[in-house]
Amino acid sequence: LDLGTNNCRLLLGVPAQGGGFRVVDSFSRIVRLGEGLGATGRLGEAAQERALAALHACAQKLARRPVRALQAVATEACRRAANGPAFLDRVARETGLRLRVISPREEAELAMEACAPLLAPEDRRALLFDIGGGSTEIAWIRRAPGALVPELVGYISVPVGVVTLSERGGPSCFTEAGFHAVVDEVAARLAAFDAVHRIAQEIRAGGVRLMGTSGTVTTLAGVAMALPRYRRPLVDGQTLEATAADHALGELFALGREGLAAHPCVGQDRVEFVLPGCAVYAAIRRVWPVPRLTVADRGLREGILMRLLRAERAAP
Repeated sequence: LDLGTNNCRLLLGVPAQGGGFRVVDSFSRIVRLGEGLGATGRLGEAAQERALAALHACAQKLARRPVRALQAVATEACRRAANGPAFLDRVARETGLRLRVISPREEAELAMEACAPLLAPEDRRALLFDIGGGSTEIAWIRRAPGALVPELVGYISVPVGVVTLSERGGPSCFTEAGFHAVVDEVAARLAAFDAVHRIAQEIRAGGVRLMGTSGTVTTLAGVAMALPRYRRPLVDGQTLEATAADHALGELFALGREGLAAHPCVGQDRVEFVLPGCAVYAAIRRVWPVPRLTVADRGLREGILMRLLRAERAAP
């Protein structure tokens, strides 16, 4: 179970052949837990109620299954909020779910574990980004021969996400000047990380895969593939030419609010978040111009499940 700044998500799975898992149930709801957090430093009452309603639904799903192991985590909103601990105490009292606040590093590691099966044998390294609601995680990954999980060489958590940007800038990302201001800001933050790890230099040498996980990149993929409606099996693991993703970004920007709300890969609930996420993606592309983008419709939940299954297999 993953309670983020914007979404509450649950994934239930059973072991499958080959070391993976088969999904038996899932849940995802936009709860906007981080609404107003940037201005007040606290989780608002309405946001808490929305999250609690979603967590009650998750608890009911769990109660109907013979669950052997559960991990429930919370991310940026609960990390940052002054009343985050009090809210999680309330969650435990009212739903029975005990959520653990994870660090940005563990968040990056879990996303890495979930996306590792998408790496190809020729990939020496990978750059994985996760554009979340309250923050953006970047993981610089080295492929270790024979290892089950790649090695996390370095990571950065940038305190900007689709919710924080949409609240901070209002409609600014719908204008060219506002959009490029966000790109400039995020690119400046990423440049320091690049200077430490010399990622751009590694990209020029070849063998580096760029992978993205989050609603932003899956939306870009849906648009680039001209899907009549979003379908996860068609998107997860798809590799796009970066130019195709760039073209899709231009299409989304040109739609405006009404067009985004009507688009089958966006919808009314995500109108305010798509272009801020696209601005973060554009900054990543500027700093690290990799010719192709692998799109992952997977993340923390899948990483947690894979860890739980490995632990179960290793148990005596």
